[in-house]
Amino acid sequence: MATLEGKVALITGASSGLGAATVALFAAQGATVLGIARDVDRLREVHESVGSGGYAAVDISSAQACADAIADCVARFGRLDTLVNVAGAHTMRHTASVTDDEWAADLAVNLNGPFFLTRAALPHLLATNGSIVNVASTAGTQGQAYSAGYCAAKHGLVGLTRALAVEFSASQIRVNAVCPGGMLTPQVTNFVFPDGADVNLVMRTASPRGMSEPSDVAEMIAFLAGDAAKAVHGAVIAADNGRSAD
Repeated sequence: MATLEGKVALITGASSGLGAATVALFAAQGATVLGIARDVDRLREVHESVGSGGYAAVDISSAQACADAIADCVARFGRLDTLVNVAGAHTMRHTASVTDDEWAADLAVNLNGPFFLTRAALPHLLATNGSIVNVASTAGTQGQAYSAGYCAAKHGLVGLTRALAVEFSASQIRVNAVCPGGMLTPQVTNFVFPDGADVNLVMRTASPRGMSEPSDVAEMIAFLAGDAAKAVHGAVIAADNGRSAD
């Protein structure tokens, strides 16, 4: 099997859930990983459990913080081969009651952060013929009730992936997106429905096969980051237990 031996990766959302699972898998496959998130205590726990690379507390809603994180990664490890944009936030709300600040927050984490990091990372990734893996969602290709901001941001992330793939089609950099369905992560297990929500509308996004484990989706991310996926560029891949097949 192809591994990530010798590659340097920056992974966002690394303190829990899919981000932590991705850090662990990349490290197991030989990559040096800089994991970033806001919760430094949980980041430290993840870092100590994998025993390699490093971590940093970063607020990806800040363009400057994103630029600094990329610079920090290259300064520590000498290069950057893969950027994995995992971090995301999803709060269900009745659209008519969404405030300006809530709308801005949905875009800040789910779309702005990946853009800011990508912009800063591109010169380094072009130098290494590297890759970007964006973690979108089924909400990036389908509508979901009470999720206007999240859907808009994740659709935007899919669009960003495709735009970059076309722009850099003449180079060796690769840009792809993974669209998970429901996963057994804190974001899902701690979910709160808005008052008066129609549960049937919410459950339209569920797969009869149930929730995925974060490690299962991490395997797809690692594949896309590795050399075995050299022919995969501009792909938007569902990892949703078949939910988007109908």
